[in-house]
Amino acid sequence: MKRDQSPVLPGDGATDYARYMRTEALLGLQRSPEEMIHRDELLFQVVHQSTELWLKLAAAELAETAARVDAGELVTAEALLGRATLGIRLVTDQMEMLRHLSPADFQAMQPALGNGSGAESPGWRQVQTLSRRLGRAFQDHLDARGTAPAALPDLDPTDPTHRLAEAMVEWDERVSSWRVRHYQVALRIGGHPPAGTPGSPANMLAKLVGHRFFPELWQVRLRTPDTESAALH
Repeated sequence: MKRDQSPVLPGDGATDYARYMRTEALLGLQRSPEEMIHRDELLFQVVHQSTELWLKLAAAELAETAARVDAGELVTAEALLGRATLGIRLVTDQMEMLRHLSPADFQAMQPALGNGSGAESPGWRQVQTLSRRLGRAFQDHLDARGTAPAALPDLDPTDPTHRLAEAMVEWDERVSSWRVRHYQVALRIGGHPPAGTPGSPANMLAKLVGHRFFPELWQVRLRTPDTESAALH
């Protein structure tokens, strides 16, 4: 007996899949062939629109991560942060698609972009804000348990505080890798003069490559046996 496949959900679309996923609206967000001035606008929009979706998810996971740290639920916070980190890895990986966009093609389609810039990404701004929020929550947690950041390497590797600190470093590193990839793509297809050239848009991208949300967690990794020995005398 054939199961009834008639949609039961409200909304537009011939199937429940289409209605739940809102595929009609989603697939209508890209410029139509009649609107395009270059066929690679579709590639460019799909990469960046999907980036915004992954960033939306990463931001939601970051917000919940910070809330769980506030609640003392560090094991759950670590798992949620891992999900956000995977989202950034996927954002980075999909930039490989832009290798198929030549500088000449990018310049041909640039009028369609207006004065748009990746710095205006709402997802990226949310990620920045929530990463700082997570940093404050973690510092509050350290203060409450009387643990200085410098003592983190001495904690048992199974300690939830140690594990969360490591997850935060991983998050920072993945975001940095994404920035590096973005910078390389900007040089490859954007026609920007390299960093250091006066007025080059690449200067700001190059500065962001070295930025860290949690610099204190990186600083404690610089300890050496000599500095530790000197601190004891």
